[in-house]
Amino acid sequence: MEITRQKLRDRTLKQFKYIRTCILARELCLLVRTNRVALNQKNVHTMCTYVSKLCKEAGCGEPSELCQKAAQAALMSEQEYLEICVQSCQKCGQSRKPPTTQPKRDTYVA
Repeated sequence: MEITRQKLRDRTLKQFKYIRTCILARELCLLVRTNRVALNQKNVHTMCTYVSKLCKEAGCGEPSELCQKAAQAALMSEQEYLEICVQSCQKCGQSRKPPTTQPKRDTYVA
């Protein structure tokens, strides 16, 4: 009983960290990109810097660095910002897979 409870606890903590970092970062990034027209350069810089910190906290170094570069590029060139942002989003999807919420079950074969 205690082992099952410990596994559930570990899985819950991993899922919490994933939601608190990766999913939040992804949603904030999407919010910035879809509302870019209404934001000024300083807004985008601040938001991308925050997303970069979330990625770093999640252990995603490369997406974090790309978000930081995008934040700097947002102050200078929108075209460069958008190109770096696309790269970051692609790396984010490649580097992390969400933890499974259900225990993996073997498939029954008759």
